[in-house]
Amino acid sequence: MPLITKKEIAELHEINQDNCISIFIPTHRGGKKVIQEEDTLSLKNQLKDVKLKLDKKGLNGDAINKLTKPVQDLIDDSSFWREQSDGLAIFLADGYLKVYTIPVYFMEFNYVSNSFYLKPLMPMFVGDGDFYLLSLERRNVKLYDCTQHSFTEIVIDDLIPESKRDRVGFDFEEKNLQFRSGGTGQAGQAMYHGQEAATGARKNEIKKYLRAINDGIAPLLRDESKPMLVAAQDPIFDIYKEVNTYASLKEGNITTDFSNTDIFEIHELAWEKIAPLFDQKRKDKIAQFLSEQGTGKTAIGIDKIIPAAINGKIDTLFCENKADIFGDFTKENSVITVTQSEENNNTISLLNVAVIKTFLNGGDVYLIDKEDMPNKNSRANALFRF
Repeated sequence: MPLITKKEIAELHEINQDNCISIFIPTHRGGKKVIQEEDTLSLKNQLKDVKLKLDKKGLNGDAINKLTKPVQDLIDDSSFWREQSDGLAIFLADGYLKVYTIPVYFMEFNYVSNSFYLKPLMPMFVGDGDFYLLSLERRNVKLYDCTQHSFTEIVIDDLIPESKRDRVGFDFEEKNLQFRSGGTGQAGQAMYHGQEAATGARKNEIKKYLRAINDGIAPLLRDESKPMLVAAQDPIFDIYKEVNTYASLKEGNITTDFSNTDIFEIHELAWEKIAPLFDQKRKDKIAQFLSEQGTGKTAIGIDKIIPAAINGKIDTLFCENKADIFGDFTKENSVITVTQSEENNNTISLLNVAVIKTFLNGGDVYLIDKEDMPNKNSRANALFRF
């Protein structure tokens, strides 16, 4: 299940109050920085800044403390900080609180306005990928349905042999049929600890086991086409390729010391390997933007982009990741007027508006560095559908 859904983005966007507070901080899954409460300190600093902004808006101390108490409660909850990922997003309004622990690294940031700031969440929805990960660890065969930010185990225990003994009739561990990492025999053949090259009977026995795994999961994958990566030592992967029937199996396996690597690390290694495949769409859209500049099918000014986003005209929006554009807009008789100005208590993030309207109307949004923007003269570039 996605960590945050498009429906939830829409629900957050619908909240409109005088003081909608958005807070983003980077967090850590464990280690020294958690022990030293660095994440807690980050949230304390952001809350302090939020209180200053609320004070400038005219709220008194009691009202500020009452409104922000849910955030203070999180700061004081030591158990909460032991269950973190890479980023924390908090959305707070009067009588409303949503907290998301998300595997996206956020810059420390807060925003106080009449609606929530949702732009930093967009990486969860574009280039996120969708792929299978098959782990052929000696004692633990698992299949996962993955994206960049999540993985879900697909239970296959009743579809595959419980062990090599079940399939080939004896225990491979007892016969020392373990692959030597990096070891090869003649002509590049895999070697076993204390055994001959991976040919003949022993290789056939392993091939029977791996074929049983392939045949067991094949019905699940019959109508699928998304790519599959395999995590296994090289000799095991070489044999698995011989029995594999899934057309979208990718070349190149993930190798690691399974005894010292958990599924979170294996998933990260898998994404590093497969990410270029899913980044191609972004590259293609940039190329399309560049080829269609000057034809009326692109825009770089926020005054043109806001109306297009609201009207569902934008196919793809590129935004400079660490930038913003402030101001306001009005809509009268179907005419949308955009006014840019310096950030103050009466302005909103126009870039946030453009991002969310594009996203909710079915467009793709990419947050990218300035040097990667199609047109570097603007903090927002839009490619139109028509």
